[in-house]
Amino acid sequence: MMRMKRRWSPVLHALCAAGFALLGATSADARPRLTGEQQLAKMLEGKVAGTPVDCITLHTIDSTTVIDKTAVVYKSGRTYYVQRPRAGADQLDDDDILVTRLTTSELCSIDTVQLHDRVTGFWHGFLTLDKFVPYAKPRTK
Repeated sequence: MMRMKRRWSPVLHALCAAGFALLGATSADARPRLTGEQQLAKMLEGKVAGTPVDCITLHTIDSTTVIDKTAVVYKSGRTYYVQRPRAGADQLDDDDILVTRLTTSELCSIDTVQLHDRVTGFWHGFLTLDKFVPYAKPRTK
């Protein structure tokens, strides 16, 4: 009697491959996630705080980083302006879209910023801004 080899169907093969990929992804995600304060400290490592300012000029801002439940960091050249809102920081999510309505080219401590969820498309809060604290690497002599 002749024995036949069993062959895996392409679908079963794809399902197994997907399962192994998923197992690999979950073990990679097992690393502890940094808290907002830890993320901010890592971003500002080696930089020194300057005198807080009331406003920053938006056209000089290169990038904006939202740090979960902590702060918004505006990068301008080699300076990082840290905004720790007076109210609303607990609603910050790194997937937020920040919506600002300005009458000048500056973002100031008297302004508010609305939070728009990128995934759901809904508004979910706002920030009441405070002074911006500049951080930069100290100048070497």
